[in-house]
Amino acid sequence: MKITAAVSRAGEPFPRIEQADLADEPRAGELLVRLAAAGICHTDVRTHKGDGWNTPKPVVLGHEGAGIVEKVGPGVTHVRPGDHVALSGSSCGRCPSCLDNQPSYCREVIPRSFGGHRMDGSSALSQGGERLHGHFFGQSSFATFAIADARGAVPIPSDVPFEIAAPLGCGLLTGAGAVFCSFALRPGQSIAIFGAGSVGLAAVMAARLAGAGQIIAIEPQPERRRRAEELGATATVDPGTADPVAAVTSLVPDGVDCSFITVVAPPAFEAAIAMLGMRGRAIFVSSPPEPLSLHLRTLLAGGKSLRGIIGGDADPQVAIPMLLDYWRQGRFPIDRLVTTFPFERIADAFAACGQGGVIKPVLLMDRKG
Repeated sequence: MKITAAVSRAGEPFPRIEQADLADEPRAGELLVRLAAAGICHTDVRTHKGDGWNTPKPVVLGHEGAGIVEKVGPGVTHVRPGDHVALSGSSCGRCPSCLDNQPSYCREVIPRSFGGHRMDGSSALSQGGERLHGHFFGQSSFATFAIADARGAVPIPSDVPFEIAAPLGCGLLTGAGAVFCSFALRPGQSIAIFGAGSVGLAAVMAARLAGAGQIIAIEPQPERRRRAEELGATATVDPGTADPVAAVTSLVPDGVDCSFITVVAPPAFEAAIAMLGMRGRAIFVSSPPEPLSLHLRTLLAGGKSLRGIIGGDADPQVAIPMLLDYWRQGRFPIDRLVTTFPFERIADAFAACGQGGVIKPVLLMDRKG
């Protein structure tokens, strides 16, 4: 079938809207989804630039899709044609992590996410008879249709706007999951969050829901600091004008219980560890481009920990419906983070990533302009 897709090519500043061909019959364990919205994550931006996990090009990226199921492949029982779904990552369903409801730690997570093809080496995408890489995170949702891994498809109510559901596939799931699952933050505990982008602000909102005593957002952009305060941060710090460690420990003299690093600047990692209290925990969601020099004695002496996480340690099948319930209650205002763009303006949406006023760009496939 003919589809419209945003194709990432080597040397191009942004993905380009092009025509492509997609196999219209899903295989076992797959879905054909008509996409209505897709969030843009910094992982998409870095992979387009070639800073990811060596994803081959040309490729169709996108891993925060939402849309309507058109067809289901053999063995798919939890959704059917006509269902609305949010798409998250791909997983095997057989390894110990998958069997423990931790699909983000599937033993095949890297090839399934970044390999550019199915696990058998094939691709459902082509262009003029030539192979086009896809299956990015099991979906490649920068397109009007996708062949998606059914294990990553989460049914959502039909009245939920697709632009609200789409960002839950990765970014907002990661931020909220970090608070609810990785930290299991308890009422009264304290947390410092480095970065007030979509992941960091999702963590701010989740920390407020968890009843945190201190929620401190560390962010250089004033507009994002203001947004953090509106969404539940009890204090904000500008790392360009204040020492984050001194600022945080002035608010929490014994050190914070948790520090969450959503940025890649090496000083953030050092500061996140330095501000921890006894038995404090630091987690990060993306690694710096160069090695760090960390003094492990700091961790040893205080029983502290530093850990990387994927997807907020959350099971999307459980966490996405939960976050949508919070959204309905007005307690997890996803709409405060979203800025929508017509699909044809994907270059503008990519350029807006990282700007103060645009937290989570979301593409709408059926909107013109």
